[in-house]
Amino acid sequence: MTHTDNADQTVRLCAEPRTVDGTCVVSLRGQIDYDAKEQLRQALRTEDAAGQPRIVADLSEVTFMDSSGINVFVATHQQVSQAGGWVRIAAAQEPVLRVLQLVGIDTLIPCHPTLEQALAD
Repeated sequence: MTHTDNADQTVRLCAEPRTVDGTCVVSLRGQIDYDAKEQLRQALRTEDAAGQPRIVADLSEVTFMDSSGINVFVATHQQVSQAGGWVRIAAAQEPVLRVLQLVGIDTLIPCHPTLEQALAD
C-alpha cells in the first residue's frame, strides 16, 4: 500500500517548468499543502539559473494552498531577491488568491491576473 500512497501524493501537485524569454515559468496543478511543499520547493529552485533568476508561478490550476505553500513562496522570494532576481505569481484562482491576500503575500510577491501580464510586467 505504500506504493499507492506515494503515487497519490505525486498526483496531488504537478509542476511543469518551461522557459519563456529567459523567465522560468512553473505551471502548477493540484493542491499545495504540507505533503507537496518539497515538490513545490524543488519546482521553484533557482540554483541552476544563470544570472538574475526570474520565476513566474502559474497558479491557474491550483485548487488549494495552505501555509506550507506560503512559506515556500516566501523562502523562494528571499533567495531569488538576494540573487537580484524576482518571483511573480500568475492567474491564482479566487480561493488561492484570497489566501495570498489574507497573509499579505501579494504585497511581497506581485500577483497578476494572467500569465501574460506576469511575463510582461
